[in-house]
Amino acid sequence: MQKPQQPLGRGILYGVYQRRLRRGLTAETLPRHVAMIIDGNRRWARQLGYASPSHGHRAGAAKMREFLEWCDDLGISVVTLYLLSSDNLTNRASDELDDLIGIIADLAEELSHFRDWKVKHVGSPLGLPTALVGALDAAQERTTGNTGMHVNLAVGYGGRTEITDAMRSIVASHHAEGRSLDDLAERLTPELIGEHLYTGGQPDPDLVIRTSGEQRLSDFMLWQSAHSEFYFVEALGPDLREVDFLRALRDYARRHRRFGG
Repeated sequence: MQKPQQPLGRGILYGVYQRRLRRGLTAETLPRHVAMIIDGNRRWARQLGYASPSHGHRAGAAKMREFLEWCDDLGISVVTLYLLSSDNLTNRASDELDDLIGIIADLAEELSHFRDWKVKHVGSPLGLPTALVGALDAAQERTTGNTGMHVNLAVGYGGRTEITDAMRSIVASHHAEGRSLDDLAERLTPELIGEHLYTGGQPDPDLVIRTSGEQRLSDFMLWQSAHSEFYFVEALGPDLREVDFLRALRDYARRHRRFGG
């Protein structure tokens, strides 16, 4: 089933509006790191009459490729895409999950050959199929020397699990050095924990965007988003337009960021 075509006049007006929005953005006001919670793929497929949600997931993946190009063209340094949560591994039907895993593997493969992007898997491999872990590892290895936009693929990701894994890593390193628990208590700081997160060494997201009108984090980047700005888009994931993204950036640029206030 095809989506209705946008009237020609409206398309021209949107083009003019997009250019005006883009002209109003400056490098100084753009976020360095944008995190995207892509949501609404299944609803999109249902609304268009598709029998399988995989159509929505494929459309969502295609939109994320487009979204990354928008970010790169504006000079944004880091983008994180929330593609599969650790909760999804247990609460999705097996046939839908199998399709989604294949779509994510294809996306990782494609992104690793596109532009000069540096692809990284952020998440736990536990519970992920071996083939998907292999595809994510291969994409990361293939792009390890790239110097372009850093693309994080959050797959098998859970914010609480990430923090737990960071603490385990700190304790293991501390134990290997033969240090005492008292010494660990002295050394433990937010900065040290941040270094052991999946995104260690990267800037925290300045802006977190979620599609589909839902206004919740869903266990996404709980530590890193402590001071992030949030923007919620009504459009379902596959329907996200560049003008929606530019509006989010305009809104972000107008905000007076207050850290802890």
